[in-house]
Amino acid sequence: MNILLPSTVIRFNDSYVDEEADVLGLKQPVALIITALLAAACTATATPTLTPSTTPISGSPTATPSSSTDSPGDTGPLAPPVTPDPDYEQELRQSRVSTSGWETDFSRHTVPFREISSNIRRDSIPSVDNPKYTTFGKADIWLADVEPVITLDINGQARAYPLQIMTYHEIVNDTVGGVPVAATFCPLCNSALVFDRRLGDKLFTFGVSGNLRNSDLIMWDRQTETWWQQLTGEAIVGELAGNQLTYITATITSWADFKAAFPEGDVLSRETGFSRPYGSNPYVGYDRADNPPFLFDGDLDGRLLPKDHVVATTVGGTDIAFPFRVLEVERVVNYSSRGQDVVVFFQPGTTSALGSSLIVNSRDIGSTGVFDPQVDGRKLTFSLTGDRIVDDQTGSQWNVFGQAVNGELQGSRLREVLHGDHFWFAWAAFKPATVIYQSD
Repeated sequence: MNILLPSTVIRFNDSYVDEEADVLGLKQPVALIITALLAAACTATATPTLTPSTTPISGSPTATPSSSTDSPGDTGPLAPPVTPDPDYEQELRQSRVSTSGWETDFSRHTVPFREISSNIRRDSIPSVDNPKYTTFGKADIWLADVEPVITLDINGQARAYPLQIMTYHEIVNDTVGGVPVAATFCPLCNSALVFDRRLGDKLFTFGVSGNLRNSDLIMWDRQTETWWQQLTGEAIVGELAGNQLTYITATITSWADFKAAFPEGDVLSRETGFSRPYGSNPYVGYDRADNPPFLFDGDLDGRLLPKDHVVATTVGGTDIAFPFRVLEVERVVNYSSRGQDVVVFFQPGTTSALGSSLIVNSRDIGSTGVFDPQVDGRKLTFSLTGDRIVDDQTGSQWNVFGQAVNGELQGSRLREVLHGDHFWFAWAAFKPATVIYQSD
């Protein structure tokens, strides 16, 4: 096992895209991306009425990200208010941030305003606030087995959010297994993350602010109009700046894998209250690995290509990224750092949401799962036998959700470790000290 440590970053300019990419139309000029954003923000046929969940907060305070197989509890008290910045007005004037129509407390911020860009109007990309669900049979009509879905499982309730819908809405305010959640997807970063919508004794609903930082979605809450960074879950501007949402483990998998693992699960319906060309991809060709990211002004970490797919997690206090192109070969990685053990599974059969004009026709990039390898206090190690992931101790077979599907341990399930599938440039921008796993 090798790892790549952080090194001096390099900045790519427009010449980074080669002539072949230009001929193929893969430069992703600004006009095409703006067209995509406008397509995603086209006028809705209806505006759903917001009905926030009133599920009471229960459980013990915890600052630890909750497992999808556990019950997330009270996330504890709100952090003390950030000290107001006396020079914020001058900094705002020199930035690309639009304050028009906002009642946000801009005097409180934890990041420089120059890192934020305002690109489209607030809620031009509408969140889904009254999600409806449909049967597997009905979803099969419009959702192909290979298409990607965000998979969430809380307190025995499993739910799939197809990326063909999430691409056009980016946020779904929902309640799963009694827990109020925000399922989120940033197409520009290929980041699918789920958060508990509770903080202290407050319940929040989230929308798309129209702002970006490091090309990543900035959410806003409708209760305080605070701005929240999607990839980190941090409040960065407003009354609640300095607070942190609790992550809930989730992953991107194929529709077929979700159905097989969770036959009693739910799937988000296309009946969102909005008219969108679900199933099409407004970001055609955007996931080409060497394609520079859109609206990204930071330094690109050149240890990997900007759009390399990685599964990123923290092991023993160290941030680590496992490139998909390495996992595709190894399929199983047993990894340890500073006394913590994890196992990473890779499963082929999931298409990219950001490749071809129709998601179903995009290339297979696979899916991942990251788990604690212990079952009933017994540490397991895993390997690939043919096409099957098995543990070396009992020979039981496991799927990408960490479920034992055959063998002595059938019915057992590994505890999922918080992780995310991202484009490398986005993760590295927020976690520059990340080490990169390499095969021997």
